[in-house]
Order: sequence, then C-alpha cells, then structure tokens
Amino acid sequence: MSEKEPPTMSLKIGVMGGAGGNIPPQHLKKAAQLGEAIAHAECVMITGACPGLPLAAARAAKRRGGTVVGVSPGLSLDEHAYKYGYKYGSPTLAHDVLIFTGSGLMGREVINIRSSDIVVFMGGSTGTLGELAIAYDEGKLMGVVTGTGGISDMVEEILTACGKDTGARVLYDGDPASLVKELLEVYRIEHHRQPSVFCRGTSDPSLAPVEGSEQDVICGMWVAPGTAAARRIRDGKRFVFCSLQCAERFDSEPTSFLDGTDRSGES
Repeated sequence: MSEKEPPTMSLKIGVMGGAGGNIPPQHLKKAAQLGEAIAHAECVMITGACPGLPLAAARAAKRRGGTVVGVSPGLSLDEHAYKYGYKYGSPTLAHDVLIFTGSGLMGREVINIRSSDIVVFMGGSTGTLGELAIAYDEGKLMGVVTGTGGISDMVEEILTACGKDTGARVLYDGDPASLVKELLEVYRIEHHRQPSVFCRGTSDPSLAPVEGSEQDVICGMWVAPGTAAARRIRDGKRFVFCSLQCAERFDSEPTSFLDGTDRSGES
C-alpha cells in the first residue's frame, strides 16, 4: 500500500467588490460565475461578509460545494447580522465561517487582503478602492473581472497613476472562469516565490547568485543571504528555500534531496 502524499493547504482567493444596491443582473451573473470557478478549483473563498457582488459569489461557491470564509467588520454575530443603522445588517448563511474582527468596515480590509493568496476585484466604490490599494501596496497577485463597472473598470488607470513597483501583478479578464485559471497558473508557477512584500525572496529565478547565495534544491533558485523563506537541517546539512511551498515539498520527501548536496554558510 503506497503512502499518501501529505495534505497541502488550499489556496485562498479573496473576492472584493460592490456591496451596494442596484447592481445590474449581468454583474451579479459574473459574480456567480466567479464563485463557481473558485469552488471548482477547490480554493477557499474569502469575502468581507457583505452583501452585493461578494455575496453572489459566495452563494454560488456554496452551491458548488466550496468553502467560504467571511471577515466581518463586527465584533459579534449580533452586531454583524441583526442590527441596522450604526450596525451592519450583513449576511451569514452563505458562509462556512465568520471571523468577527470588531475593526469596522475599513479596518477589516487589511485582514481580508492579508488572508488571501490571490485577490479578485469586481465593481465597487470607496471600500473596494481601499482593498485595491492595500493589495497592490503589499505585492499581491490580483485579478480584475472587467466590464463590472465601478472601481474595477478603472484599476489600470489608477495603478498607472500610482507609479509604484511593489511586486504586485494584475491580470484582467472579462470571463471569471478564465481569470481564475490564469491567476492560479501564475501563482503556482511564479508568484508563490514572493507572494507579498512580507516575503523577502526574489521572484526571478534567472538572476545570477550574489556572493553567499545558496541554491534551493527544489526549484533551483539562488537564495541570497538573509532572504530565505524557510530553512531545514537534515543529516547535518543545511537547506534553504525560496518559498514555503518548496520547503514543504522537501519536508514530504527529504531523502530525495540529501545525497551529494553541500549546504554550508549562512542565509
């Protein structure tokens, strides 16, 4: 009986967008298609636990058997769902988990973005603009469902005006299913090496090694001193890794990489 591969953590895709009323039916349809695509890809969806486009995506993901996490601005279920005016009156049933932050509408945006491996934007106004700014500033992989109005149809212009290189990458597509497929390919092939500005490794494996660099035995990337995403010691030899994904692959089959490998020095 062969050993099973160790379980891997599901990627988390944040869905940010318009939560107001009077959303055109064609935009709600695209939101539902986005939710279905995320569930089909076996990713976890993260939303701000709000109505509108994120709710339409969440409901569609649930119908397809997906997992949905809502990050609430409230500090309790009562504040989240049952009160209006000063409180939030937000939905609950489309979510598997609600996380109560007590941080308010703007404060919970940071948690939304940092909890997501990939962030997708649809429509939206000032709240979506705030989430866009956080995601871009923190170097996230981002997707925009084009043709959904609001902030999302202005993203390219906004980011050009910012003129700031953060390591973020933005993909645009009017077809939600195609966008999710493209985003997952880019993340798994490239962006996972530096998924945010808080990961210090380089995302370009073609760069020549600087003095003191060590090679990641999984992907072959040269890891500069002080930039390793993870380190391991096996049989007295030290290994460094460009990303947590490479480190976890090593953990699953370390003996495949031990022979003939010299890992000395510091990173």
